[in-house]
Amino acid sequence: MGVDGRLRAVVGLAQAMAAACAPRDSVRAAARGARVAMDGSFAAISAWERERGRLRVLVNEGERRDGEEEFPEDESYPVHDFPEITEFLHERWVGGSGPHAWVESAAGNRPGRRGEALRRRGRGSCVVAPIVLSGRAWGELYVARDEGLADFGEDDAEFAGVLAAVVAAGLAQNERLEEARRLAFTDPLTGLANRRAVDMRLDEALEEHRRAGAVVSLVVCDLNGLKKVNDTLGHAMGDRLLERFGSVLSLCGAMLTGTLVARLGGDEFCLVSVGPSADEVVRVAEEVCARAAELELGEGVACGVASTGDPIGAVRSSRRLFRLADAAQYKAKAARSAQPVVAGRDTAVVRLADAAAREAPGERRRFRGRQ
Repeated sequence: MGVDGRLRAVVGLAQAMAAACAPRDSVRAAARGARVAMDGSFAAISAWERERGRLRVLVNEGERRDGEEEFPEDESYPVHDFPEITEFLHERWVGGSGPHAWVESAAGNRPGRRGEALRRRGRGSCVVAPIVLSGRAWGELYVARDEGLADFGEDDAEFAGVLAAVVAAGLAQNERLEEARRLAFTDPLTGLANRRAVDMRLDEALEEHRRAGAVVSLVVCDLNGLKKVNDTLGHAMGDRLLERFGSVLSLCGAMLTGTLVARLGGDEFCLVSVGPSADEVVRVAEEVCARAAELELGEGVACGVASTGDPIGAVRSSRRLFRLADAAQYKAKAARSAQPVVAGRDTAVVRLADAAAREAPGERRRFRGRQ
């Protein structure tokens, strides 16, 4: 590949990583772009896990051999098995040398794990380039050619170093975007999802409900006694109560596969469940009430449940599901109920929610004073 071809390959790699929608897609795009740019048969990207002293393979791309999965669950290699990595990490770089790439061959005289792996997998040569983020070794880019193809040379090693730098820039950008997404959809106090994440999940879930009949359930929880804790013990203790209840809700939500656990704001939390039956969701809501009552702070929780698996009528938008769950939750709060109130099993709740909708269409309605 000539200079112009390599330049186009670098640009293509950067664009493919930028266009990826998820971290996994970005890493795969990086490996594929590097393989194509290097005229390789196979490429892999691995991350250095310092705390475990190992290189963990994130993606295998190209002509894979037996045992090489595209996204391996746990393919990893101890760093001490690769002296050149240890040397790079702990000697050359610390001594002032910059990151560099190197070539190894299955027919080379230097023994080592990489040469053995090349021969075992029918590959003739490989080039390895460190990936450096924010001045620290992050992992490595590995590109190999099959036996019978021309071995990589020193020019290829230099080019691999350039590609590794482009990959590092793409990874850094993705990390910044992921952090921005995390902050946008996460409650900073509890670490749970926030209202924005709930709205998006409910919209997706109700589309699945309309298309395939999936059961969609919403549990709205209101902590009892938070104001009293804040007023008598201070807001730090109030935050502790919110965090503790968030942990309880997260634990209970894990009992329902794929459930989103969120803090809506203030003393309000919720669970969004897609798939499990209404009875399963109610049982989990009962568990939430029981565990909240055992917390050393607060006065338990009021829970309201609304599920398309119950007779609640047509649910065409998340607003109606919220109104139903809100109405059920406020009835539970007014009655100081130790059990959840379920909209579809209490006709008065459904009437209350629908009356509120007629009064203020398009809004999530509060029900205090209407019990």
